[in-house]
Amino acid sequence: MTGWDIKPQGVQGQLKVVGGHAGELEKALNALLADLGAAARAAGTVVPGGTKSGASMGPVAPGLEQGPVAASVIAPPAMGPVASALGEYAKARKAQLKSMSERIQAAVLGAATATNEYVEGDLDTAKQAQNAAKAVRLDLLKELRGTK
Repeated sequence: MTGWDIKPQGVQGQLKVVGGHAGELEKALNALLADLGAAARAAGTVVPGGTKSGASMGPVAPGLEQGPVAASVIAPPAMGPVASALGEYAKARKAQLKSMSERIQAAVLGAATATNEYVEGDLDTAKQAQNAAKAVRLDLLKELRGTK
């Protein structure tokens, strides 16, 4: 390979596009989690017909009275099977969603860093070439003057 052919402005434009899509993805994931929570709250609990009374939020373990105070002190409100399943789904996907977010961020930052290094390398190379050209011109000048 004789050299790189990177157009920093093009990379910057693509990074803006990716950043915009990443923002949309973040909004969609936040909406997904909010909708899962709303669905879990709306799903209710499993209570056999005619057994619900007072503050009871779900099936009561044998021998455990659930009144308004007892329900909040002794045990948290019961969670139905749908809410539990949605919670397990969100919990299972949490690592994948976090990993996806981290990979996107790493890719964008990596591309930006690599492009900046490329530009810096070009500037260094240009500076070295310019310094070499100045040295050659000074040598030629000295040679022409006979002061070498």
